[in-house]
Amino acid sequence: MAPLREKIGYALGDAASGGITWKIMSIAFPLFFTHVFGLSFADAAALMLVARMFDVVTDPLMGSIADRTRSRWGTYRPWLIFGSIPFGIIFALLLFTPDLGPVGKRIWAYSFYLLMMACYTMVNVPYGSLLDVMTTDDNEKNEFSAFRMVGAYAMGFVTLLSFPYLQRWIGGTEQHQYAVLGAAFGLLAALMTLACGLLTRERHQPVRAEHFSFRQYADLFRNKPWIYMTMVAICTNFFNGFRYAAAGYMITYCLGGDVTIGRFIINYTVFMAFSEVTCMIFGALSPAFTRRIGSKRMAFVWAAGICCVFSFLYFFIPMDAAYIWLMIAVSVLTSIGAGLYSPLLWSMYADVADYATEKNGTSSTGLIFSSGTMAQKLGGAISGSLIAMLLGIAGLVSHTDMITGETIVVITDEDSVRTMVWALFSLFPAVIAALMALLAYKFPLKK
Repeated sequence: MAPLREKIGYALGDAASGGITWKIMSIAFPLFFTHVFGLSFADAAALMLVARMFDVVTDPLMGSIADRTRSRWGTYRPWLIFGSIPFGIIFALLLFTPDLGPVGKRIWAYSFYLLMMACYTMVNVPYGSLLDVMTTDDNEKNEFSAFRMVGAYAMGFVTLLSFPYLQRWIGGTEQHQYAVLGAAFGLLAALMTLACGLLTRERHQPVRAEHFSFRQYADLFRNKPWIYMTMVAICTNFFNGFRYAAAGYMITYCLGGDVTIGRFIINYTVFMAFSEVTCMIFGALSPAFTRRIGSKRMAFVWAAGICCVFSFLYFFIPMDAAYIWLMIAVSVLTSIGAGLYSPLLWSMYADVADYATEKNGTSSTGLIFSSGTMAQKLGGAISGSLIAMLLGIAGLVSHTDMITGETIVVITDEDSVRTMVWALFSLFPAVIAALMALLAYKFPLKK
């Protein structure tokens, strides 16, 4: 039985990557790139799509490299220990806006976004794979996964809730605010990642394939549970990606900007912070919920169903700031489902890795978990890219003033833009959640 200290240490890994870096990249980056940094909607959409093509190569490659790593720190932990510092530095530079022209800014954004994705891969693929060598007990894997999700969502709640207040405290231009916050959150993410690597322990050696072979990639596509799990993972991240990326536009264009109630500011980060704390609570309850349902597969189906129903209902809330608490309430109910399925996702990937080891005779844990990380980035970035593209089609256009360097946003059809934003936060996720439930129901492993 692993000690509590180690479970908390493992939670710090996703508190850094999921609760800080990925949360800010998911919810703030689409708005940051188009409204603060100065990219056009077309540039922002293209940036995220190019990065995903990059990840298709780097994520599986990192999984194969991690599986073959030998060191005094183990197989997967050294990537956390030595990758933590570049992880934090690159994140900080990505939120810095250089004093460059449109071409220079485009080069800066592409370069550091691709570097950030590479650093995220270098840290997060081994982090996910670590679950399979810390314990062989299925219930304990569920517990580690629950701690992971609680860490991610608890830190996500702190990050999103504090963001507007920290911006106000820092002062100055929005570009200055994001640069300072990037440095502060980058340092915190680096320290948490390092702590995760130092506090965890690898108790079991993977059954290694000593030499690289393309056969292991072919084996993935003969692994039916892996195919279903990867499609499920892509759906979960499309679901989250649409909601988090659309939240900023929803507050800005559907509700007329930040909603102030007394001294309480509800901007897009605070709005989603309510969902974060809900996911944290129900992520902790996920193991008990799974035992109650009787299997991971059916627990996932029920959780996805909750997401589908309440996402659909959200569309019918009046588009008026007077209904802000009703919006928050329905968003929170939606997040109950997300909180319940999040720990199950990684625990089910561990089951897929065990199945692959039994079937093929050698471990491909890193490779299999890399597909989960790739699905995370694919879903988050393509959803963000699609949002930028669909809003452009609906009538939201941005460009950089060649003289002042300021970002100018023009709306050519206000009703079309508002309806599109509202649907991106509700109807699009509802359809994706329904597909997610169907795929989970068909998942071949019945644990």
